[in-house]
Parts: sequence; C-alpha cells; structure tokens
Amino acid sequence: MLKGILNYAHYLLEESIHEGETAIDATCGNGNDTLFLSEIVGENGHVLAFDIQEQAIAVTKDALIKNGISNVSLIHDSHANISDYLPNEKNQTIGGAIFNLGYLPKSDKKVITRPQSTIISIDIILDSLKRNGLVVLVVYHGHQGGKEEKEAILKHVLKLNQKEYKVLQYGFINQKNDPPFIIAIQKR
Repeated sequence: MLKGILNYAHYLLEESIHEGETAIDATCGNGNDTLFLSEIVGENGHVLAFDIQEQAIAVTKDALIKNGISNVSLIHDSHANISDYLPNEKNQTIGGAIFNLGYLPKSDKKVITRPQSTIISIDIILDSLKRNGLVVLVVYHGHQGGKEEKEAILKHVLKLNQKEYKVLQYGFINQKNDPPFIIAIQKR
C-alpha cells in the first residue's frame, strides 16, 4: 500500500535507472543507497558516491568490500563539486540520483548538508540527467539547520520550469517530530 519514505525513494529509482547507466549517491552516508544503486546499474554500470565525511566514505568502502562490489567510485568531496567527476562523454547521461539530506546517523550532528551546496549539485545533476530520469531527495529536517535547507530547496524546486521538469513531494503528514519527506524531480 503506502510505501515508507526510503522504500518509496528506492522504488522511484528502480523505475528511473537502468542497467549499464551511471547513477549518483550524492550523500553516501552508511552506504545503503550506494549498494542499492550498484545493484540497479549492474556490473556494466557505475555509481558515483559522494560524502564530505571521511567516516562515511570508510563505512561505505567497508560495505562495498564486504559485498564484493567494484562498480562504485567513492568520492571524498562535496556534492557541489560533482561536475568535476561526471563522465566526459557527450552521450553519457545520468540515469538517476539520490540525496539523503541532514547528517550522518550516529555521528557529529553539526556536520550537515547545506542548502547552497545541495542546490548547486541538484542543478548540475539535472543538466546531465537523462530524459525521464529522476533526482530523489530524502529531506530530513528535524535538526538544527534542517528547516533552512528544507525551505531553500522547496523554494528552488518550485521555480523549476514545468515544461522541463515534474516535481513531486511525498510524505506522511500525521507523524510527529518533523518526519522526513521526498522531493522527486523528473526531467521531461
């Protein structure tokens, strides 16, 4: 019936990304989305997984090794610099991307995603996204700085041209404590 936030995010990405494509995990965190994307793109595809925290890169690397995965590039850098890592081929487009906004669970809650870098990376990905591809943002906003990022991103995606993009907001409105929600952007 109604899918939970992370299950729905993964469902959307399964509909968007195909085997052999490039996918992006803009905030690899504990590696769960990176592993998921790796499976979708298959051994002929590739995943670019970003995080600014060394801890996140190390945990994700361990998960990749444990699962014998070799189709992922771990990038210890801000997702705002994503254009430095995108494939150079003109015909190479991105199949889809995911962001989990907020902070790395069980880590320093002062290290959070920021509106400016997130918006920059969204725009870069949208420019390289294939037709009918999706950018999925899981917006956690119940922490210090989270409401500001949520508002900035909502304001930004509301301005996207409806002839070029479809934008969906999905979330449960009767949950307490600032429940996360999804923003999904589909390129037309």
